[in-house]
Amino acid sequence: MEHDNEPRWLSNDERDVWLTLVGVMMKLPAALDTQLQRDAGLSHFEYMVLAGLSEAPARTRRMSDLAAFTESGLPRLSQVVARLEKRGWVSRSTDPSDGRITLATLTDEGWQKVSRTAPGHVEALRNLVFDPLTKAQSRQLGSIGRRIMTAVDPADRCLRTGGPASEPNDAGPAGG
Repeated sequence: MEHDNEPRWLSNDERDVWLTLVGVMMKLPAALDTQLQRDAGLSHFEYMVLAGLSEAPARTRRMSDLAAFTESGLPRLSQVVARLEKRGWVSRSTDPSDGRITLATLTDEGWQKVSRTAPGHVEALRNLVFDPLTKAQSRQLGSIGRRIMTAVDPADRCLRTGGPASEPNDAGPAGG
């Protein structure tokens, strides 16, 4: 019966897949960060905060909802929003219907910043993620990603909404 307690070790093929996935998870965010820093003076996280606000009705979200959108804790988000406020791109206010809630709003200057930044960011996403893949592989990647996310976090917002848009829409520019 000791055999039943043995770990389910990865096969050589599974190990190769895992190491490839780990490499992508580590290097892709760094590459996106590099592009955004070079072209817009923003970190990827700062861009996601701006993009998350750009997609929201009235360009406003509760801080707690923005934290969920950016997969961040409130302390980290508050520090970043404070930096974005100093640059004039975001403002914070108390929710008039519930004084315990803080709202973050993308300012007109913030809208201009994210609108100017989005095209270069989407081009980087295309170059790094979509251009190397066929259309079928891109669909497979989406399907694989959703299956993994379902195992990791079945309640994840990306599973319900399809994730942030990859191009500007009526709600605003986004990208990843």
